[in-house]
Amino acid sequence: MRVLAIGAHPDDIDFTAGGTISRLVAAGHGVSYCLVTNGQAGGSEPGTSRLEQAKLRKDEQHRAAKVLGVSESFHLGLPDGAVTADLDLRRMLTKVIRTVRPELVITPSPRYNLDNVHFLHPDHLATGNASLAAVYPDSRNQFAFPELGLEPHQVSEVWLVEDPEPDYFVDISVNLDLKLEALAEHSSQFGTNADIAEEVYAHASKCAELGGSIHLAAEAFKRITYASLDQLEF
Repeated sequence: MRVLAIGAHPDDIDFTAGGTISRLVAAGHGVSYCLVTNGQAGGSEPGTSRLEQAKLRKDEQHRAAKVLGVSESFHLGLPDGAVTADLDLRRMLTKVIRTVRPELVITPSPRYNLDNVHFLHPDHLATGNASLAAVYPDSRNQFAFPELGLEPHQVSEVWLVEDPEPDYFVDISVNLDLKLEALAEHSSQFGTNADIAEEVYAHASKCAELGGSIHLAAEAFKRITYASLDQLEF
């Protein structure tokens, strides 16, 4: 099975779905990343230029993806903080979908989730909106963006992260440490490894509780089905 994980910024995928990504890779599924922005607005070092910050975050994301076993990444390079769900972004995402040809797409939810301030970032919401439009109807419609010169492709499922009503939960108890190892590569975005570990453990525990799971840690998704999906188990 092919999987495409889409994030608004470098580190977004690893935070919201890093445990699930590592499980998918370990099960033999091919996973590709697509980062919409270059992340130049992140970090807290005043002496770092925005160009340097963008390069740093791309390098961090490359190392983090490698920790989880992801070898292919697409970087759309849009400015951090200025993402809109317009036709240009839909075209870019359609190109990636038609290139990767995934059965499963993981992407942010376009719905407001008031439980966490990070989930309200407009780049996340716009990325989710554009991703859903790229999945349906764009990527499967032969008359949408014919200038790309790529064959249409139908995605079978989308798993939304950061959604206010998750209904699918993945146990990440056994690979939570690997997720934290990947997140440690994004060192420009947080204070210490202890800080990020505390936040990740708390969120994973909350997700497990929401799913009614006996497991200690989980990641939560809203699952949308467009067609039957084979080889879902991992």
